[in-house]
Amino acid sequence: MLCLCGRARGVVPRFPGGISLWLRPGAAAEFTVHRGCPQSVAPLGTASSLRFRTTRADPKGSEPDPDSDSASLPVTVTQIRQYLRAKGVPFHDGYSCLHVPSLFAGKALDSVKAEKDTFTLFVDKTTGQFLCKDTLLEGSWEDFQDCLEVMQKEGRQNLGPDVLLKVPESNWELRKQEMDLREVQQIWSQSSAFATMEDEETQLVKAAFGISKVNNQTLKNLCVKYFKPARSLVFPWFSWRDSGLRGLKLISAEQDGRRVDYVAAILPKAGNYYDLFGLHLLTRKDTMLVLTSNETDCLAVVSATGLPCVSLPRGVSCLPPALLPYLEQFRKVVLWLGSDLLSWEASKLFARKLNVKRCHLVRPGEGQPCPLEALAGGLNLGKIVKAAVPAGHKSIISFRQLRDDVFGELANAEQVSGIKWRRFPDLNKLLKGHRKGELTVFTGPTGSGKTTFISECTLDLCTQGVNTLWGSFEISNVRLAKIMLTQFAMQRLDDQLDSYDQWADKFESLPLFFMTFHGQQSIKSVIDTMQHAVYMYDITHVVIDNLQFMMGQEYLSIDKFSAQDYSIGMFRKFATDNGCHVTLVIHPRKQEDDKELQTASIFGTAKASQEADNVLILQDRKLASGQGKRSLQVAKNRFDGDLGIFPLEFKKASLTFSAVKSRAKLKKVEEEAEGGDVAIVMKPGRSAKLKEKK
Repeated sequence: MLCLCGRARGVVPRFPGGISLWLRPGAAAEFTVHRGCPQSVAPLGTASSLRFRTTRADPKGSEPDPDSDSASLPVTVTQIRQYLRAKGVPFHDGYSCLHVPSLFAGKALDSVKAEKDTFTLFVDKTTGQFLCKDTLLEGSWEDFQDCLEVMQKEGRQNLGPDVLLKVPESNWELRKQEMDLREVQQIWSQSSAFATMEDEETQLVKAAFGISKVNNQTLKNLCVKYFKPARSLVFPWFSWRDSGLRGLKLISAEQDGRRVDYVAAILPKAGNYYDLFGLHLLTRKDTMLVLTSNETDCLAVVSATGLPCVSLPRGVSCLPPALLPYLEQFRKVVLWLGSDLLSWEASKLFARKLNVKRCHLVRPGEGQPCPLEALAGGLNLGKIVKAAVPAGHKSIISFRQLRDDVFGELANAEQVSGIKWRRFPDLNKLLKGHRKGELTVFTGPTGSGKTTFISECTLDLCTQGVNTLWGSFEISNVRLAKIMLTQFAMQRLDDQLDSYDQWADKFESLPLFFMTFHGQQSIKSVIDTMQHAVYMYDITHVVIDNLQFMMGQEYLSIDKFSAQDYSIGMFRKFATDNGCHVTLVIHPRKQEDDKELQTASIFGTAKASQEADNVLILQDRKLASGQGKRSLQVAKNRFDGDLGIFPLEFKKASLTFSAVKSRAKLKKVEEEAEGGDVAIVMKPGRSAKLKEKK
């Protein structure tokens, strides 16, 4: 077995071709850092201090610079192409990947005999990460370079399928994998195929899951079973390499009054589940594919049309880049992800990953519900698929192209307003919801609890499936995670350590990620990291806390206000281009404590408030004795213009804020169209009304 990984303490193992792996002294970790993958995004639970850097040996024999950022710079597709040409590796362009011959099987560098069918190794154009479909080996762009240089140095035709690109799992991890696989096999063997069930029982099960019109042959072809002990449909995950069973998704129907909720249980855990359900039925001759957000919709499409169809493992929340190589062969991909606005937004986002030139989208609307509902309603699914609209369009369009989008926003006003906060209902009354593509500026006095408040706001959204990236430049990630975990549990855990693992397991399942930056950083590094996170994890909310701490030393030649304006402009552009909500925490100007903050109190020029869609101010009225009174003011709301202020109450035990339960909770401000002065009149039990000053 050829090993291209290392575990050491302050040593520099060297390999043929002048390749060296450098490990920080006193650390032992897997070789997982990528040149094409910024090191500054760490999923929850990742120890960012334990990491390798891969470098090319210096001709003078000097050691690599531990503080150098050269190893973490993103790789571009142009650099990848230039490297492959320089090394004599044949390749051709795909939609989202470059296709090259496998380094682990066949004759990788025989460009004369190489055919497209042998190009089974896929290099992601955005990150440089690769996947070999023949061997299922995957790694970073650095791993690919190391493997290629070793192979060329030793004159091999390939490295074989047993190359070790990371540190082997520990005995505990191996036992855990064996236990998971044993549980998967046990559930699968105890599940019943629909062909072996009684007709009456089959009809009852189908009716419970809304798949009565899905024929039994489709269920058989897709290997769907029924697990009687849990009353669940069982959807298998088969390996691409050997068709072995790798995991299961169990979907149960739970009755909640008149409503039926479907709950999914995944083995192994969701973070390791990368199944495209229906993939095993696809052939190399297929050139068109329908992509759905769940397995039952996939059943409906296959049953009604017979078209090649797969479903995403995590619905509309994420399209993992690791799955892109399996979708490369298709010239046309139709995304039919659902019938609501969230599904439509996800369709447009995923089309960018898949390459918009080949993608068509099924627009939600009357007559075009989700596939399962369309099948149940007797609609022609084949006709709906053919009517899918192209994802890409020209830079200049007319209202004719926008007409359906405008109608969709009018018909789905509640969904357009965004995701509602559960912990802050008064914030919903003003902002109406959290929307993608917006820029929010948040400020407040020093020590008023800005980080604590904004962490609870983001946690509220994260528990509802909003993929969130936190950039905490002022406090450490450990301290921030501790605050958010306390807010998540709604109680202090330092005196209840026995329940820590229970809460930590639930918290770990949230789509929450942290940047590993701390202190001053350049805007380019931060934007590159955010861009990578959007691509890899489909991040839809980024928090920067705070702007002054983040601003780096690259603007010494110009004044700090110009530097801040430039950074704000970059964040504004990022939010718009990527359909991602960006929340900027900015310190206010220094002023007397007894004065309330205004929009003009934000530090810097007026650009922050001009570029922002929303401006939130945490007001903290200091008292002579005791804690001050805090309230949240919405000073700008570009969505519908509602402004106002409502009181907050801080609970130290759970580190949470909540709206004060009083008769006069919300002061709502509406500006007159003519710009006249207004006065707020409070009446018990009612929202504030307006009286114009004569």
